[in-house]
Amino acid sequence: MTLKAPDEVQSTLREQGKDNGAYVLEEQAGHLLRRVHQRHTAIFQAMIGDDQLTPLQFAALMKLADVGETSQNLLGRLTAMDAATMQGVIKRLSARGLIKRRPDKVDRRRLLLRLSKRGETLVGDLSHRGAAITNQTLDPLTISERKTFLKLLKRLSG
Repeated sequence: MTLKAPDEVQSTLREQGKDNGAYVLEEQAGHLLRRVHQRHTAIFQAMIGDDQLTPLQFAALMKLADVGETSQNLLGRLTAMDAATMQGVIKRLSARGLIKRRPDKVDRRRLLLRLSKRGETLVGDLSHRGAAITNQTLDPLTISERKTFLKLLKRLSG
């Protein structure tokens, strides 16, 4: 079964006389964002080259590479992950030997994270793929549309 694009669905509804101006799922922001997210995730999995790495894990690794050693709490805020999600991501990255964890000397309740040597190597190997994944995701858009789209997404993300 081939999925129809939202405009094709709306056109079919109009042809069948069923477009009465009611709520049309295929025209709703949440639905479209979910479809774009699904497409991006599929592109990520196809291009990242590491079938164990999720987009959230990739984000955590890249942000750790960017900021250096930081607390688990701050990393969660920087990557827009709630505490439970961040805890799972850190657990899996640690199990793979990609990050190192240690208690903060000042506040023993706080956990500090940094990339391990293996994590640094992986980030170096995969960082160029992140840009390629973004380019593939945005491929249907012109350069001007990409800039506008990213600007609007930043506004919407708060």
